Amino acid sequence: MLRRSNARDPIVVLLAILRLAFSFPLTRRVLSYLDYKVDSGYVVDYVLQGLANEKVIGCRIAHFYTFFLKNLIKVFIALTNSDYSIVEKALKDPAVRRGIALIIRGLVRYGVTVPQKLPAPFLVVWNFTNMCNFRCAHCYQQAQLPLPTELSLEEKLDVIQQLDEAGVAAIALSGGEPTIHPHFFTVVREAAKRGMYVAVATNGWMMADENFVKKMKEAGVRYVEISIDSPDPKKHDRFRGVPGAWERAVKAVRNAVKYGLHTAIATTITRYNVDEIEDMIELADELGAHKIIFFNFIPVGRGTNIIDLDLDPIEREKVLHKLFRENRRHKVTVLSTAPQYSRVSLQESSGRNVIPTHFYNPGVDTIIAALAEYIGGCGAGRIYAAIEPDGTVTPCVFMPISVGNIRKERFMDIWEKSRVFNMLRNRELLRGTCGRCLYRYICGGCRARAYAYTGDPLGPDPGCIYNLKVWRMLISEWEHVKEKVQKLTSLKPFAARS
Repeated sequence: MLRRSNARDPIVVLLAILRLAFSFPLTRRVLSYLDYKVDSGYVVDYVLQGLANEKVIGCRIAHFYTFFLKNLIKVFIALTNSDYSIVEKALKDPAVRRGIALIIRGLVRYGVTVPQKLPAPFLVVWNFTNMCNFRCAHCYQQAQLPLPTELSLEEKLDVIQQLDEAGVAAIALSGGEPTIHPHFFTVVREAAKRGMYVAVATNGWMMADENFVKKMKEAGVRYVEISIDSPDPKKHDRFRGVPGAWERAVKAVRNAVKYGLHTAIATTITRYNVDEIEDMIELADELGAHKIIFFNFIPVGRGTNIIDLDLDPIEREKVLHKLFRENRRHKVTVLSTAPQYSRVSLQESSGRNVIPTHFYNPGVDTIIAALAEYIGGCGAGRIYAAIEPDGTVTPCVFMPISVGNIRKERFMDIWEKSRVFNMLRNRELLRGTCGRCLYRYICGGCRARAYAYTGDPLGPDPGCIYNLKVWRMLISEWEHVKEKVQKLTSLKPFAARS
């Protein structure tokens, strides 16, 4: 097992105890009742309430498990010189409880697996609308005007109910631009009321208004990811297609920090801005952001028009090593959505630390950090899923493969039965170097990049240094590759092309 500096964190200890307990068939059988459905939730939901020292009405079996687990946890925590009150405090957060409940239910159903299988996603990214007030050069959604087929408010509220019933811990509203849609606050309030951790990915335009940010906070938004692609205002505005975009995004970050929202800056790395990494990190530090996340560029949507700006594997590898080193130097946490960042962090730290890339955010930081080697890098279709404005479900916002639509099927039916999802959950099915790689369980390659460049979601990720040969082969037929990538942008079922 990988060693980490947070090894004495009581939540880490709690999850380590659970993994150990579920490694034995007998204890797994004894604890199997935790996944039983009762009333409006599962037994485990009531148990975690009890562990948080909250009053639990009824459900005698929950009282038994609460007593049993609390004493077991206290013994182990005492051995690590930790404090149970920290566990209790963490479990008072409904989103943390939901995240841990998913892990426990996954352990009951599947045992300890690497990567860990879950009965529902930790996080659902919802492209809330196709409506947008920007014209970003790399937009995966090709957002501009709302689609005539977008979900009604009633249907959106049904989505929230379905995700709640599934036990989803966090929901991230994206777009298009979610903050300009008239349904935004109604849906945020409903998700927050149900205990889900609500995150918003935004261009920041509306959040330049302090009153708007205050209203977001009151509605239940807890995390915001604001896009800034350059420390140079003119350069950012040009990339985003709107004059004044940089100035308002910077104001948005300041306002979010002021009102106590967990705040991240999102920067898409291409050759357009790769030489500005240090300046972007300095800007994030200066603005008081908690994180800066350097997004992997994926040629999809409008991004297919700027595919020539993509980094090659050698450039990307240098960037990831640089980000890890900068992370040690700065107050702001420096992350990347490239799943290879997990491998790089392991190599740079001589096996002492692994950073679980883009899932080291919305509300479940401690849980995800504790399960880094079980999370397994790219989580598309495994620990997270995406929903399009019209209700179409995909493995990832950057992977336009339709696996179903919640207007026709329940979300959980899609999650459990989708052929594509089930393929993505089995790292043994990966092809090429990704399938043979020693790091496939903590990285697995970016499945969206593999799909964009090869048409195969299980294919090799050409962005990885270990797939340099694949990249060079693509470069040798670059014009043909660009044409092929543009054709893959349309949203279709993968089975139709397989």
